[in-house]
Order: sequence, then C-alpha cells, then structure tokens
Amino acid sequence: MGCSASGAVRPARSGPDRSYAGRARAGREGGDPAQFHVCSLSPIGAVLLLLGGAAVVFGVLPVDAALEIGDRVWPILLFVVAVTIVAELAARAGVFDAAAARLARLSRGRVIVLWLMVVAFAAVVTAFLSLDTTAVLLTPVVVAVARANGLSPMPFAFATVWLANTASLFLPVSNLTNLLAAHRLGDLDALGFLGLLGPSAIIATVVTVILLWLTNRRGLRGRFTPARPPRVSDPVLLRISAVVLVVMMPLLVIGIAPWMPALGAAVVLTIVFAWRSPTALRWALVPWQLVVFASGLFLAVGAAEALGSGALLAAATGSGEDFVSLWQVAGVGMLGANVVNNLPAYLALESAAGSPVRLAALLIGVNAGPLITPWASLATLLWHERLHAVGVDVPWKRYILLGLVVAPLTVALAVLPLALH
Repeated sequence: MGCSASGAVRPARSGPDRSYAGRARAGREGGDPAQFHVCSLSPIGAVLLLLGGAAVVFGVLPVDAALEIGDRVWPILLFVVAVTIVAELAARAGVFDAAAARLARLSRGRVIVLWLMVVAFAAVVTAFLSLDTTAVLLTPVVVAVARANGLSPMPFAFATVWLANTASLFLPVSNLTNLLAAHRLGDLDALGFLGLLGPSAIIATVVTVILLWLTNRRGLRGRFTPARPPRVSDPVLLRISAVVLVVMMPLLVIGIAPWMPALGAAVVLTIVFAWRSPTALRWALVPWQLVVFASGLFLAVGAAEALGSGALLAAATGSGEDFVSLWQVAGVGMLGANVVNNLPAYLALESAAGSPVRLAALLIGVNAGPLITPWASLATLLWHERLHAVGVDVPWKRYILLGLVVAPLTVALAVLPLALH
C-alpha cells in the first residue's frame, strides 16, 4: 500500500490491474522509501494540534480566535476531502486512463502533439481538481502512456509536476492556498478570482510550457505508432464516473460554495461504487493525513500570529503595490515555500500581505514558486513518490537545478500583470 492524493493509504486493487497506471506499477510493488515524507504528515499535524490546543488552554490564542479559525477552514477541508474521494474513484473507474488513451489516438502518432495535449490535460485537471490530483493520479497515467508508445517518460513527468504547481493559480479550487485567499478576500467567487489572477496564471502556465519544451525538445521530436489502449473492466462505471466528473467541474466555478458540488459528486460516486465495485470503497479514500496536518497547521499559525509574528513578517514583505514591492511579496513567498512548504508559508504571510493585489502576488510566490526543493509543495513529494513507484527515478539534483531557473523566472513574469491591475 502507498499514500493517496493527500496522504491517505491507497486501497489495494483486487485482480490484475490493466490500467495504464497498473501497467507502469507492474514489478515495482513493495516498500517505497519516498512514502515516508507523505505518510509522516499525520504525526506532524498531531503535534501541531497539540501545540495549538495548548495555546488555547494557556490563553495565547483566544477561544474566539480559535473558533473563527475553525469556521473559516471547515468548508475548505470538506472540499479537499470530497474532491479527493471523487478524483480517486474516477481514477479507479478508469476515467484518466480513457482520457489519456484518447489523447494518444488524437495525436496521430506525433510526439509533440501528444505532449501538448498532455500539457493541456494537466492544466485542466490542476485547475478544476487541484494540483495534488495531477501529481498523484495523472503522473503514473501519462508516464505509462509514454512508455506504452515507446517514448521517454521524462518530458511527460516534468510536465505534470511543473504544471501541477504553476497552473494552480487559475481557480480557487486549484490549490488549498487559493481557497484560503478567496475567503480572505470576502469569499471571492471563481470569476472574481480569475479576474484578479487570470492573466498571471496564463503567463505562469505559458512560461512553464516554453521552458518545459526547451529542456525536453530532443525527446519531443518524431512520430510513434499509438499503442492499444488498456481494457476497460467496467464500461458502465467508467461512463457514470466520467459524467459525474464532467458535471461537477463547471459547478465548482459558478459561484456556489465549492464543497457543495464536490460533496454531491462524492456521494453519487460512492453510491455507484457500492453498486458496481464495493471493494473499492475504503476509509483510506479519505485524506486523513492532510486533514490532521492542515488542522494543526491552522491552529499553530494562529497561535504564532497571536504572539506577534505578523509584525516581523510584515517588515520582510514591505507594503507597496508597485512592481518592486509586488516582486518582494512574491519573492518572500517563493523563498518561504522552498525553505519550509507552500502552505505554512502562505498562512504565515497572509496577514502581512494586506491588499488583494499583494495577496495575489503572495499566491504567485507560494503556488508557482515551489519548484526548487522537494518539500516545497506536497504535490512535488507525491509526484516523486509516484514516479519511484513506477520505476522512473528523477535525481533531486536535476530537479533542483532546473527549478532554480524555472521558479524565479516564472514568478517574476507572472507578477507583471498585477502591477498593471
């Protein structure tokens, strides 16, 4: 067993797995040392919860402030739980396999066309289903598609991890940090969020794609003969899951609270799986690790702010909205994400950011910037874990060296539209 999209243990499949991801995993079952990082989230979260609880008991964090934190985060965590269940069950039904196989056929054997369609698919999955879904569920699929068609998996693997981060600027549901920021901005809806960060998200995505092409262009030349797609074990389950996913995605951006359509889709798929494939329903589908970690982190950061951390961080981020000041906010966010992790970096800097434009700059730093260190975002650790599980080893040295170029350039260019906002 491994960890799921957000740290839960993935259920074992019964019988031979003929999906793309199953093909890729063949012969690589067993211990995965990379899983340690993800599966350690729960004890870390428990410690943070204890620290936060102690802060409330001893009066460091007022009870009212703790209740306010709870009122703020429960819809966000409910959404994360629901959309993780939806994505996991959709993957189990073969939705991502079917989509990847369709892309291979539509490419007509041209490597660059297949790669560009995978890039677009990764961006859409990230925007609507979150970056962790792209890192965990899409990565093994696109790697297996590449291998099945005799192509190098590296250009496809790097596309999923870089776009999982940089394409997570489009919508509130794309990243947990976005959901937090949308609440901070007065429950900003999807259109309002897109109006604020849309141009920056487009620039970050385009810059990422260009840099991906430049670093992988030799492996994207030529043609291939499309391989036979994997057999669908339950066409009815596949069709229903695909319909639920397609219906849910636009409902996430029409202005209602995102947890509502996500929870509805999770309930529908749970009922369908209880009918068609009950063995797939396990408590492990729920991302307990991330829920505990995030809950503890929210309380701990709240306690730190009560102790005056905000004033210190405000000095580091400045106060203006000109080009230089916005770059400063984004740069501090990028630095914090790569030193610690993007979620605690955002939470610590949120109050210091201040205005909507500065908060948007912070999001650029913590979303598009975590491309240097392995721990900068949970998605990156999950991505590396999935690659290791399917026999693709990416040395962290190469990842870090590329990230030192990609992250600062992407963040710097993505901030430009904000100064003209």
